[in-house]
Amino acid sequence: MDWFSDHFLGVEDPRAQNARHDFLELLFVALAAVLCGAEDCTDMAMFGRAKLDLLRQVLKLEHGAPSHDTFSRLFRLLAPEPFEAAFSRFATAFAGGLKGVVAIDGKALRGAYTRGRKAVPLHLVNLWAVEARLAIGQRLAPGRNEVLGAQQALALLRLDGCIVTADALHCHAATAQAILDTGADYALAVKANQPRLLAKAQALTDSTAAGAGASDGPRRAHDRTERRTALVVPASGIDFPGIAAVAKVETHRHTTAGAEPPIVRWFLLSTHLTPERMLDVARSHWTIENQLHWVLDVALAEDAARSRLDHAPQNIALLRKLALNLLRQHPDKGSIKGKIKRAAWNDPFLLSLLAQMR
Repeated sequence: MDWFSDHFLGVEDPRAQNARHDFLELLFVALAAVLCGAEDCTDMAMFGRAKLDLLRQVLKLEHGAPSHDTFSRLFRLLAPEPFEAAFSRFATAFAGGLKGVVAIDGKALRGAYTRGRKAVPLHLVNLWAVEARLAIGQRLAPGRNEVLGAQQALALLRLDGCIVTADALHCHAATAQAILDTGADYALAVKANQPRLLAKAQALTDSTAAGAGASDGPRRAHDRTERRTALVVPASGIDFPGIAAVAKVETHRHTTAGAEPPIVRWFLLSTHLTPERMLDVARSHWTIENQLHWVLDVALAEDAARSRLDHAPQNIALLRKLALNLLRQHPDKGSIKGKIKRAAWNDPFLLSLLAQMR
């Protein structure tokens, strides 16, 4: 509890001064509940009542278990920006220092919509440390503007020595500069949304002799065989913040139906990677989809969550990421879903998950 308190102590309690329950204790109980499978504030209150004796081993809880209304009021009122900043500091410290690839991608909270607006649910931007396998940042995409949300999320972090990857939506000078300001380098996909940049990148790679670069594969998985090649060349004549090189990654796939047309992608780089490293960086970016977003939906039921009022959706989404970090970093083997069940059924295992924050 002390290490948890050290990182979240600066987050301001939005409730009135006569609130009965301690702010940090409420956050801690809510986190423990999510570790055990709680999906909403009603579940958190049920967990608090069921595990009150266990929780009092680490907390005071002078006024007993918090109610549903207490959790709901807290997360609806809690300003998400300082909460997210504290989470980023906590995740970075928990990782013991970040290195390697950090991926940026947006994710909609499919259940976080008001009546009549199902087509426009809340949209978040997430930051994922690939090698550490940790969520390290989150920001609301203001007005569903994922680019601005990514820039705001980056402003919360120091990423010295890392390589930040993002899809073509984020191939903007302002985003590139925001990445450089964190101390990191970038590898940004460039597509037809930036036609001039794409044309220059294509011209640079097309002028390079055939056979240069590196290849990876063939690899076989999911009923397909895949081979990739990469080429990295200096970025002469391109005006873009900090740019040093341009990369071309080409993917060839064979399925049971036969060969598919090649997929060719271009990237702007702020450091000159080797072709072999470029292949690793391009492949690792998509772990944010299958190791973060997919797990949030399948194991933690994020898409089904109907919290939608005020700040509650993004605050509870942040708790899910914090819980996922603890579940994934626990040394015991097993799936995330299995660990959630063990935490609910086995008190010593739940305490061992929480003890990682010491």
